[in-house]
Amino acid sequence: MKEFLQHKIFSVIATASDELNQQSYVIGGFVRDLFLHRPSKDIDVVTIGSGIDLAERVAEMEGGVKVSVFRNFGTAQLKVPDGEGYLELEFVGARKESYRHDSRKPTVEEGTLEDDQNRRDFTINALALSLNKDSFGELLDPFGGIQDMHDKIIRTPLDPDITYSDDPLRMMRAIRFATQLEFTIEADSKDAITRNVKRIHIISKERVFDEMMKIIKSRKPSIGFWLLYETGLLQEILPEMVLLKGTETKAGRSHKDNFTHTLEVLDNVAQNSENPWLRWAAVFHDIAKPATKRWDDEHGWTFHNHDYLGSKMLLRIFKRLKMPLGDQLKFVQKMVALHLRPQVLSESIVTDSAVRRLLFDAGDDVDDLMVLCEADITSKNEKKKQRFLKNFALVRIKLKEVEEKDRIRNWQPPVNGETIMETFGLKPSREVGDLKLAIREAILDGEIPNEFEDAYKFLLIKGVEMGLVVKRNFLEN
Repeated sequence: MKEFLQHKIFSVIATASDELNQQSYVIGGFVRDLFLHRPSKDIDVVTIGSGIDLAERVAEMEGGVKVSVFRNFGTAQLKVPDGEGYLELEFVGARKESYRHDSRKPTVEEGTLEDDQNRRDFTINALALSLNKDSFGELLDPFGGIQDMHDKIIRTPLDPDITYSDDPLRMMRAIRFATQLEFTIEADSKDAITRNVKRIHIISKERVFDEMMKIIKSRKPSIGFWLLYETGLLQEILPEMVLLKGTETKAGRSHKDNFTHTLEVLDNVAQNSENPWLRWAAVFHDIAKPATKRWDDEHGWTFHNHDYLGSKMLLRIFKRLKMPLGDQLKFVQKMVALHLRPQVLSESIVTDSAVRRLLFDAGDDVDDLMVLCEADITSKNEKKKQRFLKNFALVRIKLKEVEEKDRIRNWQPPVNGETIMETFGLKPSREVGDLKLAIREAILDGEIPNEFEDAYKFLLIKGVEMGLVVKRNFLEN
């Protein structure tokens, strides 16, 4: 396997290891990714002896590269140039671990390479390549990780119940790797996740969300969400999403399975956007349908205001999952609140006024909104689907035309509050707000052009109607 270790840093580690009389190996994800032909810049080196001593010797041989030492953990890190970027190396002494039931933080002691491989989460992450000169590049694969990669299987090296109970985050990692690599979780391992789902609650919300984010960023994120649902983890992490599952029939009329639909929308968005927060918007776009589901004898099943209620539910969900509460939350809320608007436009005669309002409300996010809305078309009727997509294409054209003509995206009315107050001698008050709103609505409705002079004339008329006296007329200056 020497052909895999061409970078000169590996020969440096080999020389340093022999000088220190330590057996050293590159292990884990870097080795896995070599065999899967995936790029990787993170290298884990395990050595029988001191990882810190080895790192410091390697750094010295590399011309005094800076070493970051973490003595409490017995690890050291350094970076070496690699083309336009860097390889990041972590050195650690081989160890074995034991766990308490109430914590995923192990008790660690020195061990052998076999001990270190035994503690790995999955067989594909237990592969090691020797870095000593007499055995350079030799593969150590005690659990059949190479065969599991060939068979596209995620499997634990030891008893999966012990592996997942010791560190329940490994359940999330199993699903994340299955999603990223599009592998299958081995049956016994998947069953063990199901048996240990309650253990996920000893893991911090931040670590769980980090794994969820990696699932979301995958090529086909629905794989991960199906596995979360099938194992029961989704019920523990995001029960609101589980409520979307299932259909109900009344008077011969059924609604669709909104869980399956949501995952189809998620994959559709993933095909067209790398934005993880737009993908989260796909996850949440129908989250309020269970709460708003009603039966109407005339219209059948309805979900009125699920867009509005869904956007309101997100703050509580984001807080619980320790998701970011800043611009990311606002973006997802906006997408959920507006996701029906383009559909309404596509089903009726599109007026300039309606398009202006959509542009005003969506701002710079209107293009992302259209991606979400087009992804929301999951009908199995191909003719119906193509008709919707054709109508959305017309909406896109109309959005572009109105934007070029009226410049509404991220727009503020041409007459601001300060001008209103100077014109009528007002202080900040409800009257100022009412006049600003009247000007905005008149422009959005197309009553007046989006220009200062026209908006100001409109202001004077409205002010007089409200009984206000003009103190200063800007058009006379």
